[in-house]
Amino acid sequence: MKIAVAGTGYVGLSLATLLSQENEVVALDIVPEKVEKINNRISPIQDEFIEKFFAEKKLNLKATLDYKEAFKDAEFVIISTPTNYDDVTNYFDTSSVEDIIVKVKEVCDPVFTTMVVKSTIPVGFVESMKKKYDIDNIFFSPEFLREGQALYDNLYPSRIIVGEKTKRAEEFAKLLKQASLKEEVRVLYMNSTEAEAVKLFANTYLALRVSYFNELDTYAELKGLNTKDIIEGVCLDPRIGTHYNNPSFGYGGYCLPKDTKQLLANYKDVPQNMIEAIVKSNDTRKQHVADEILKKNPKVVGVYRLTMKSGSDNFRSSAIQDVMKKIQVVGVSLVIYEPTIKENTFNGYEVVHDLKLFKEISNVIIVNRLDDNLDDVTDKVYTRDIFRNN
Repeated sequence: MKIAVAGTGYVGLSLATLLSQENEVVALDIVPEKVEKINNRISPIQDEFIEKFFAEKKLNLKATLDYKEAFKDAEFVIISTPTNYDDVTNYFDTSSVEDIIVKVKEVCDPVFTTMVVKSTIPVGFVESMKKKYDIDNIFFSPEFLREGQALYDNLYPSRIIVGEKTKRAEEFAKLLKQASLKEEVRVLYMNSTEAEAVKLFANTYLALRVSYFNELDTYAELKGLNTKDIIEGVCLDPRIGTHYNNPSFGYGGYCLPKDTKQLLANYKDVPQNMIEAIVKSNDTRKQHVADEILKKNPKVVGVYRLTMKSGSDNFRSSAIQDVMKKIQVVGVSLVIYEPTIKENTFNGYEVVHDLKLFKEISNVIIVNRLDDNLDDVTDKVYTRDIFRNN
């Protein structure tokens, strides 16, 4: 069948790649450079499996800037456009999703075409769109992907959740399941509103784990204790486990910051303490990290990589950027080493492209996730990366 995918970020491009093995897929984006790269089988994002599939697989995949070309005769339109959190309104900016809904309504027969929202949205969004645009051919299906491993996580999904209990929902789940390489995949069908809640609560729990182990690390650091020993002792309890336990400068990236804030906003008029505490804990952690760096009285702080994780090229809402702002407030100079940035400045900070020079001029080098490039300057490095994993 023909499937359209609106948006070619981690979610959209991984799904487009996955489904184009057996289906005709047309990916829509508004950035000409991304469209050109996809059509030339060059991944516009850093993802090992997408790059591998582009190089080795025969994919029935085309990218376009023309929404009419993308949506015409498509049986499913997957919406995976970005939804940034608006701190002023305390809500997701869902305008990009609504824009696609309007365009699908313009081009497609609602009996033939079903919209599947993969973008992260507030609880109740799909139901509100049905009423606002007088439509019924839409449901939500959450994604559970990691940056840099999005296609891998689609090939080996933890679960498939579809926000509708219909034949078309079963057909969509079948597409995802058949394209995966995992022998047994649990599929759950529920209403879109519950599926929307699953997404926000799942990510907020992950943020809770990050915050918990960061606060454990803060305690150990200030009390002069060995963080690694404590975490290993705690996590050998099988009820706790060893995942999401490596301290960091705070959670960040595409999902966790905005999803925790959105869930908190959805709690309006509902009693809570923990959800708000998770959001506040992340801010407290970043301030603590900045304070510890400033205790070293550096003249120049070098920032090694802005990316949130190794193997990723994303540094949107990375925690290290908030740490930088807190350091800059007191007048300390900062320089950045980030190979993905070709310009000489980033948000007013100097970018140093020569790693050797970067190491020489930095009094303290801060890094969220270590790699071998800093092994010769460990005396300058400040990090909370205990296990050298994401």
